Formats: sequence, structure tokens, C-alpha cells
Amino acid sequence: MPALLVVRATVANLRDRLAFDDWYHKEHLPDAMKAFGVRTAWRAWSQTEPAVHCAFYRFDSLEDAARATTGTAIEALIAEFDRCWGTKVTRTREVMNVVEEAAIP
Repeated sequence: MPALLVVRATVANLRDRLAFDDWYHKEHLPDAMKAFGVRTAWRAWSQTEPAVHCAFYRFDSLEDAARATTGTAIEALIAEFDRCWGTKVTRTREVMNVVEEAAIP
């Protein structure tokens, strides 16, 4: 089964949201997809907490996700994120093992 890396970011000042969204779209998401070697990723803004942004990276396996999130690739991404956003945006990262996918035929 596939695995997901979920990055939950909270933008401390909502005035930074548009700039953060633009940077993530143009720079961070493409860089992260390339560094992780994933074909699929998506982002979302919370409708209940407007400061919360989540990015989802889909890996073919839990092992692939573990490799990507413990190596130099993620370290470089973290450093660049910190350089650009410092304490303006806090985040957490979580690897999740997909246990079921369903679709209506």
C-alpha cells in the first residue's frame, strides 16, 4: 500500500498567507516532489482554520516514505523552508501508512 507524508504548516500572520501560498506553489512543492521522487502531491488550506496549510506527498510504499524523510533530501528542504520562513510558519511532519483506498465503481 502507498504511504503519505503530511506536512501541516501554520502561518502565524494571515497577511503572510498569500506570499506563503505563492512560494509553496512555485518553489517548494516542485522542489519537494523532485527531491522525494514522487509523482503525486497536493496541497490544501483549511476552511476551519485559515492559517493552516497541509501538503500531501504520495509514496509507493512506507519504505520509500521513510527513506525520503530521513535523508539529505529532506534536510535541504527543511533548511530552505527555515531560511525563507523562519518563525513565521511552524510545521509538523507525519508519515502515514495508507491502509485502505476506496472508490465508487
